[in-house]
Amino acid sequence: MNTTTNAHPQTSIEAVPDLPVIRMTRDFAATPAQLHRAHTDPELYARWIGPHSLQTEILEWNPVTGGNWKYVARRDGEEFGFHGSFHEVREDRIVQTFTFEGVPDGVSLETLTFEDLGDGRTRLHAQSVVESIEARDAMLASGMEAGVDEGYAALDDLLASGEL
Repeated sequence: MNTTTNAHPQTSIEAVPDLPVIRMTRDFAATPAQLHRAHTDPELYARWIGPHSLQTEILEWNPVTGGNWKYVARRDGEEFGFHGSFHEVREDRIVQTFTFEGVPDGVSLETLTFEDLGDGRTRLHAQSVVESIEARDAMLASGMEAGVDEGYAALDDLLASGEL
């Protein structure tokens, strides 16, 4: 397994060489319930997801098992659409599909788990399974790491502010 550690020392992104899988791990100064809420409350999610240069508007959001979601991210007159389905939503786990509308055949299956570390700390484990190793590599090369770093930094700020 190859590991790429982002500029932010708390985020790890791993690409399994022989599988179309990306794994991320990140610790937060938050409870599992806070992280769950950050991923299921549409107003909160729009405030932290993705790079700082994008403004996110939630178009649909039904974070229950069998629900769906859709949002658009905008920058300098460009729009980037994303959508998916929530396959399972529990307090400690979210399983969903993720599609970037610019690559409509590139559906990934994402699993997020919230591991309680105690003392108000939680480890987020995220796994994305995509259709091919080429798709995985394209996802990694797309600027995903910068978006992850900036988004999680914004989530840290949101948590530190006490709003979550």
